[in-house]
Formats: sequence, C-alpha cells, structure tokens
Amino acid sequence: MTFRFANGWTPTQTREAMLLDAAVTNLNTGSFGPLPRAVFERVTALRRRLAEEPMDFLVRELPGQLWTAREALATFLHGDPQRLIFTANVTASINIVASGLTLDGPGEILLTDHEYGAMHWCWERFAQRHGMTLRTFPLPILAREPGEIIAAATKAMTPNTKLFFFSHVLSPTGMVLPAKELCSEARRRGIITVVDGAHAPAMIDVRLDDIDADYYGANCHKWLLTPTGSGFLYLGRGNEDRLEPLQVSWGWRRENRPADERDDFGSTPRLRYYEFEGTRDICPWLAVPAAIDFQTQLGFENIRKHNASLVQHVRERFARVAELTLATPTHPESHGFLTAFRLPPRVQAQTWRDALWQRWRIEAPIVERPEGLLIRVSTHFYNTTEEIDKLASAVELLIGF
Repeated sequence: MTFRFANGWTPTQTREAMLLDAAVTNLNTGSFGPLPRAVFERVTALRRRLAEEPMDFLVRELPGQLWTAREALATFLHGDPQRLIFTANVTASINIVASGLTLDGPGEILLTDHEYGAMHWCWERFAQRHGMTLRTFPLPILAREPGEIIAAATKAMTPNTKLFFFSHVLSPTGMVLPAKELCSEARRRGIITVVDGAHAPAMIDVRLDDIDADYYGANCHKWLLTPTGSGFLYLGRGNEDRLEPLQVSWGWRRENRPADERDDFGSTPRLRYYEFEGTRDICPWLAVPAAIDFQTQLGFENIRKHNASLVQHVRERFARVAELTLATPTHPESHGFLTAFRLPPRVQAQTWRDALWQRWRIEAPIVERPEGLLIRVSTHFYNTTEEIDKLASAVELLIGF
C-alpha cells in the first residue's frame, strides 16, 4: 500500500509541492532546506507588498503579522511568545548571548568536541574577553543510550565551569543529545546553559519550556523549510534581562512600560530591545506560519514515520558499501534524520565534493573531523529511496578508484 500523509498526499505529491531542481539529488536539508511552493509564494507576496508600499506595510501591516508569526512559532515549539526573539539564524542568536552576557572570570566555558566551528570561535572570543578559559570534552561518538552522553558531560563539569554550550543535534553526525537532562544537570551545579538547536526544529519534537535551557537558539530554514533569514533565540525563565542587545536601535529605551506588554510593533518592550535592528526585510519571519501550516497539513507524525523509513533505507543500503562505518547512533532517542558514515582514510574531501556535484549533481556534504572524514545524508519527506540508492552507487564508484 502506498504511504500517504495526513492530507492524503502520496510522497510523489509532496515532492511536487516543493521547489526542487529536478536535475539535483538534494540530500542536504541539514545545511539548507528547499522551500515548499506555498511558502515561497507567501514570502514573495510579502516582499511584493513591502516593495510596492513600504510605509503601509512596515508601519500598519507588519505589527499584527509579526505577533501572529511569533505566537505560531512559540506554540509549535511549546514555548512562550513573550520570550521568543526572532533572528536571522542561529549564528546571530548565539552571538546575541555571547556578546551580550557578562560573566566574571576566572572560570571556564565548557563545550563538547563536536561543536560547529563558527560557534567554537564565538565562545573562544567570549573566553578571551572575560578572562576565562575554553575547554572541550569528548562525547561518546556511538553512545548506546543517552545516559552515556549525560555521564560524559557531568563528568566534565567542574566547580570552575561557568557556562556549558552544546548542540541539541550534532551537525557532523546527527547525534541527538538529551538536552533536557543536560540542562538539568548543569543547573544543579549553577552552570549557565546555551543550546545550539540549529538542526532541531521540525526534525525532532522541540519543547522549549521542557528543555528549560537558559538560552536556546535555532534555525527555521533547515527542517522547518522556512525562507532563509528566519531563526530565533529563546530566553529561559529568569534570563529575560541578563543580556545586552547586539545593536542599539529604537528598542533601547523601554519608556517605563511593562516589559511583557504587547506594543505597537508586533513585539513587547523586552523583545524589541533585543530584536529591532533598524529597517530590514523581515518577510522570512512573517512566512514562518506558512511553513508550519504546510507540514501540519502533511502531519508531523506522518512525516517522521516516513522519514524514519528513509533513515532505515540509508543504513541498510550503505551497510553494503565497502569500507564505510556508521557514525550516527542507532538508539531511537539519539538520532533524527541525519545519518553519517565514516569514510576510509585515503579519501580526499574536495575531490569527492567535486565529483558528487559535477558527475552526479548530488548534494551531500563531506564533513571534515579530526578523527577523519564523514559523508552525511539528510532525508526529509521529499526525498526518495531512489535518490539514496543513487548516492550509495556514486560512493561505491568513488571508493573503487
């Protein structure tokens, strides 16, 4: 029987609802998600309105739409719209924290050894500015169950640890970390938690208030399939006023208004303090509800069931490829829809990148790690088993050279 999504569509129909280049095999949602046609049409209509009548759009239309978008995203993520700040992406979100938070040294910033390079640099600069040290600890790469990750992290925490930064979903391998438990362990020790949720929204069920991080930043342009330029920073309870904004603009002075009172700009005085950066195109933020609605129609449980079957196909097909080793845990709580495999030592990263694109028009990243190269496969609802097989065949040919 053909699999169907909640709205009755088959996988073929969902693929037709996406803006996908038919000549490209896109197995890299983990970097950038393509747009559903409905989302593209929504953000294009918003930009047209901005272009044809900017004053009316920015002053009169935008405030209501911005609050609607904020509520929609907060509801989807099981959070409070009064603590959700829209940003351009997770990099901007984490930099708001790393640039706006003050900690007195000495002390240390603790990271896992699998953090995204740019974010590692972000905390390296923070440590330098505050007279602190930065330390990483090794994660159990193929942890059999989440408790091993929690044990490794708590063992690494010391009385000297002031802040713990980690990814909810690791970019290189797709391992999902037990964010709620890690935040709880850090809080018991008086350690601030900052979570990089770049890959989490819509790939896994994110419940912000349940995770209870001090700060949680993420992208919407990956698995949620929103336009580029949509991300957020979520302020944990009690952390609403600990930061300085990246830029001083018209949100700087709150004029003694209640911090969480709805204002005339689609925000609150507290949110506008962090969020407003002057005139800019925020149409991607306003299109977030359209992206949520699109996948809601398909049914998130249906999507996850279908994607899980694609992950299983990836594992089974790549298990037949010589010299590859699975690098993503198999425990159901420790993986989503990113699956990575370790490549043999002789592989040259750029050679493979060039070949996959130039010979086969395949988008699948070759990830460089200290312990060796990985190939990472993203599988969202619009991907097919035929695309997975095409990539596996290409890898078999490249390994044979």
